[in-house]
Amino acid sequence: MYLRNVQGYGWNHKRVYRIYCELELNLRIKPKKRLKRDKPEPLAVPDRPNETWSMDFMADQLADGRSIRTLNVLDDFNREGLCIEVDFSLPAERVVRSLNQIIEWRGQPQAIRVDNGPEYVSGKLMEWAEKHNVRLEYIQPGKPQQNAYIERYNRTVRGEWLGQYIFETIEEAQDQATEWLWTYNNERPNIPLTVCLQTVAGQRGIGGITPAMKLKTAA
Repeated sequence: MYLRNVQGYGWNHKRVYRIYCELELNLRIKPKKRLKRDKPEPLAVPDRPNETWSMDFMADQLADGRSIRTLNVLDDFNREGLCIEVDFSLPAERVVRSLNQIIEWRGQPQAIRVDNGPEYVSGKLMEWAEKHNVRLEYIQPGKPQQNAYIERYNRTVRGEWLGQYIFETIEEAQDQATEWLWTYNNERPNIPLTVCLQTVAGQRGIGGITPAMKLKTAA
């Protein structure tokens, strides 16, 4: 129909089908065998603040094309964004400095869940964790669902802030990160949704309240 009515060729459907078969386009492609995957273990829900934090990086760029990165830190208990550090480069030293700044006002976590990025497997971060008696929990490579709380949070950061603006300067991005983070923690209800990637069934948000309200329940 497309060849005759749109392209203007006078071929009828019988001729098209005959050529189609001669080119062996009618042969069925054998589907790939699906791999059987084990059902992932659901993430534990912390009972109190500072029991487990999650960390991850995100990438974006300024209006002039220069690449920027963000370091996102989340308290798994109340899904509170503890930090959005924004800069052109965020090496392990910067990660350690940001963690120390958070601890000054929030207290120290028992554990921090991270992936296997170079900043997280560096000796500096490991030394810091050992010194502060903080357990680093590394997820398995290629399994972001094991860090689903921060992955879900990253999607919110991207959809509601980072992907909504074009930043002219790094200072502008840093200022807006601070403003958005305050709104997220204090004004934006955390709607109950299945946690990231549709792989961790049964884990839900914090019941449609804000992270700040959830934190008060632990007081």
